[in-house]
Amino acid sequence: MGIKKDKVFVIGHKNPDTDSICSAICYANLKSKLSSDTEYIAVRAGHLNEESQYVMERFGVHPPVYIKDVRTQVRDIEIRETEGVSQDISLKKAWSLMRDKNVVTLPITEGNKLAGLITIGDIATSYMDVYDSKILAAARTKYKNILETLDGCMVTGDSEALFDKGKVLIAAANPDLMENYIEEHDLVILGNRYESQLCAIEMKADCIIVCEGAPVSMTIKKLAEEKGCTVIGTPHDTYTVARLINQSMPIAHFMRRERLITFRLDEFTETIKDIMAKKRHRDFPILDKYGNYVGMISRRNLLNMSSKKLILVDHNEKNQAVNGIENAEILEIIDHHRLGSLETIAPVFFRNQPLGCTATIIYQMYRENGVEISKTIASLLCAAIVSDTLMYRSPTCTEYDRQTAEELASIAGIRVEEFAREMFKAGSNLKDKTPKEIFYQDYKTFSSNDISFGVGQINAMTEEELADIKKKLLPYLEETAESMKANMVFFMLTNIISESTELLYVGDNAEELIQNAFGVQGDVDSFRLEGVISRKKQLIPALMASMQQ
Repeated sequence: MGIKKDKVFVIGHKNPDTDSICSAICYANLKSKLSSDTEYIAVRAGHLNEESQYVMERFGVHPPVYIKDVRTQVRDIEIRETEGVSQDISLKKAWSLMRDKNVVTLPITEGNKLAGLITIGDIATSYMDVYDSKILAAARTKYKNILETLDGCMVTGDSEALFDKGKVLIAAANPDLMENYIEEHDLVILGNRYESQLCAIEMKADCIIVCEGAPVSMTIKKLAEEKGCTVIGTPHDTYTVARLINQSMPIAHFMRRERLITFRLDEFTETIKDIMAKKRHRDFPILDKYGNYVGMISRRNLLNMSSKKLILVDHNEKNQAVNGIENAEILEIIDHHRLGSLETIAPVFFRNQPLGCTATIIYQMYRENGVEISKTIASLLCAAIVSDTLMYRSPTCTEYDRQTAEELASIAGIRVEEFAREMFKAGSNLKDKTPKEIFYQDYKTFSSNDISFGVGQINAMTEEELADIKKKLLPYLEETAESMKANMVFFMLTNIISESTELLYVGDNAEELIQNAFGVQGDVDSFRLEGVISRKKQLIPALMASMQQ
């Protein structure tokens, strides 16, 4: 078995765009090439939009796995893979397994499902309690358990058969007296006296146990077979056999089946901590999403657990980050946006450059580290830059972004303008999407002077596409304005070709804010903003400046 690697998740913002998705994949790939002792995994904090889906399918790349919350889960704890046992094993076997595995609880399984638990305390209780002489039968004990517990050998009989009737007794008296207390179906512990063995069989005992390794005569064997009496030989003396035999009972008789406290792999540790603290149990079983048994954890495991490790790409604001970010350990941030509200406990590697796309920064890091860029990686990085810069039309686009995209296009074998048209067309093909799905496809929240506001954006190549989207969105905005967790909500319908935006809005003072920010007059439900296509560099700064006046 190889050494278990640390896991680091590379993740973009909620409602991820193409830059967020592609940058996560490409940076995870770069980090993996630079480190062999850590596993870097690209993940996403939201659902893929149509444009990103097109890019993934176009270049044959599996999308990053969706992670809704990065709080520590049970799966992040070191789970002890204690193997499940059958409920048929003996108490002695269970005790031996616990001692060998250094555990105090054994899970009892049927197939992959958890059937119950047995603890050292349960076994100790079984030894200390005074049972009547019929407990072995009441527990429906298999003869193979008795053989195993007594280090015995089967002289006659079936080891798989059950001792499920009668009582256990020791034949210490002479045969005349034995006839007074041996009953049909009993199990009789005795020595090497022929007369005692014969008497027990004649009295229809179901089993006799011959102690101290005494030989069993052919006559006794034959008579036992005729009478259906099981004969077991053991090297132990009568006292030892009497002391050990109750340990042959199956754990099924003592296991706990009901009100078991189990946890699932996807449960958050902050939820289970309180439950574990209130219970006296040492160990708790873990199940997967299908209810299959996985392993065990204890309170001690919680002390040793570590937070999820993250690298953030394409964002550095808490309200854009994946849920539970405050419980994660942030190692790096790679971004091209303004500095936001995200705080870290320890210093992190932070790289923020005034470029049009995070993918451009990641391209630089490939070059700086001398790592070859494959055709697939080049395709993804190029797609991200073309998307985020709106095919170089965005004011956030620098000459370096353009040069980078062209170089990557050359490696990938992409014709930029043709590819851009296809990608943007796929992104604006929203006829099968609900208004809610369209709205949250690329939606971000911001705050300034205690005012919170949200801005969504859709890019398209034609006015007809945008008109269809507007028709769907306007009723949705009006219906859901009150339920949105923002004072104002804006939505940018951006025409890439004409380099303009129709800005929809809802919320108190939203109309006045837009008028002050851009010095324009609008229609009843929207404003036309010529030359405005960038949310990050044109819309957000203007709105925030207006709020601060």
